[in-house]
Amino acid sequence: MSFFQALVLALLQGVTELFPVSSLGHTVILPRLFHWSIDQRDPSFLAFVVLLHVGTATALFIYFWDDWRPIIAAVVRSLIAGRMTGSPAEKLGWRLVAGTAPIVPLGFLLERQVRDLFASPRIAAALLIVNGLGMLAGEQLRRRALAADRERTDLENLSVRAAIAIGASQALAFLPGISRSGTTIVAGLFASLKHEAAARFSFLLATPIIAGAGLLEVPQLFEPTARPHLLVYLMGGVVAGVAAFLSVAFLMRYFRVGRLDPFALYCVAFGVLATILLSR
Repeated sequence: MSFFQALVLALLQGVTELFPVSSLGHTVILPRLFHWSIDQRDPSFLAFVVLLHVGTATALFIYFWDDWRPIIAAVVRSLIAGRMTGSPAEKLGWRLVAGTAPIVPLGFLLERQVRDLFASPRIAAALLIVNGLGMLAGEQLRRRALAADRERTDLENLSVRAAIAIGASQALAFLPGISRSGTTIVAGLFASLKHEAAARFSFLLATPIIAGAGLLEVPQLFEPTARPHLLVYLMGGVVAGVAAFLSVAFLMRYFRVGRLDPFALYCVAFGVLATILLSR
C-alpha cells in the first residue's frame, strides 16, 4: 500500500464511518475498482483499518466530550456508591454500557469471518444495497408512526431493553457493506427515538466499540511485515480522525431536520454500480 493509497483510504474511512454508508464496504470495494494491488487478507491491512477506526473514535470522544464528561462521572459515582441516583447522565451512561455489552462477545466470535469477507468486494456491493433498503425501511416506519400520531422521544426516555437491542444491531456492521451508524440509527428509529437522538446515541455507542477493536488489532501493526509502514499508518489515523470530526459536526446538524433517505439511495445506487463494474 502506497502513501497515497493509505491517505485516500484514511480520508474515506473518516467520512464514511459516520455517514451511514459503510466505511468497511467502501474500503473493500474501491481498491478493487481502482485496481490497487493491496492484499486485503494481510493481517496488517485489517490492523491498518482498525487504526483508522481509532482515529475516528478519538474524534468522536473529542466532539462529544461535553456529553462524556458527566456520563463518566455519573457512572463512576454510582459504582462507588453502589446505587443509582437516576440522573440523566447516569441513566444514559448505563444504557451505553447495556448497548455495548452484546457486541463484545460477538466481536471475538466473528473476527475470523470478517477477515475472510475482506477479500469479497462483490459481497460488499450486494450488502450495500441491503444497507440502503434497510434505511429506507426505517424511514418508512418513522413516517407511518408520524401518520398514526405516535410521538418520537429523546434519549432520556430510552429503555434499557431498547439500548441493548440498538447495541446488538451493531453486529450486522461486521459485514462489509452494512453501516454501523446506519444500523444503529434505524434501530433507534424503531425504538421511537427522534433522528437527532438516534444519531447521538449511535455516535456515543461507537466510541467504546471502535476503541476496543483498536486495542485488539493495533498490536499487529508492530509485526515485522507492518513495522516499516507504521508512520504512514499513524498519519492515516490522524487524517481519518480529522475527517471524522468534520463529518460528525455536519451530521449532528443535519439530523435535526434531515432524514436517512439520501444515504439510503446512495448506497443502493453505488452498490448496483459496483456490482456491474466488478462483474465486468
